[in-house]
Amino acid sequence: MVNALVNGRPVTLAVVIGAHGVTGEVRLKVFAEDLKAFKAFNGGALTLGSLRDGPNGAIARFAEVADRNGAEALRGTELTVPRSALPPLGEGEYYHVDLIGLPAVSSEGTALGQVRAVENFGAGDVIEIERPDGKTFMVPMRPDAVPEWDDARLVVAEGFVEQ
Repeated sequence: MVNALVNGRPVTLAVVIGAHGVTGEVRLKVFAEDLKAFKAFNGGALTLGSLRDGPNGAIARFAEVADRNGAEALRGTELTVPRSALPPLGEGEYYHVDLIGLPAVSSEGTALGQVRAVENFGAGDVIEIERPDGKTFMVPMRPDAVPEWDDARLVVAEGFVEQ
């Protein structure tokens, strides 16, 4: 198992879900444990001025946004950082972005498709795999279901492969 997969894709840490108030603050859906650790997003286009807990995530102010119209214009904007800006991973850890797009194979070596998404519905991560025919199936991201992965493929244990 590889500790850290490396690719050139930026990593989404949050998304703007709307404006908050009239002074340019935005509401964020946050995917990172510590968004405050980052000051600039989207290649330096957005500079974090302040961040606090909000009712559905967080409330942020960016130096480049001065009013509600500017905040509303950001709705749907993903806040990204380069993969290289993230801390190193421990054994068995991964970033979702590293798994998305990987080819998936069974433990017997049969091609299954490609990882399309990583979801978490509260009981741990679940990998969504899309077969070549467009049908999808989900596999829990646990060692018994996904015994190994690296930057080239994700292996699904035979008992978790849906037909």
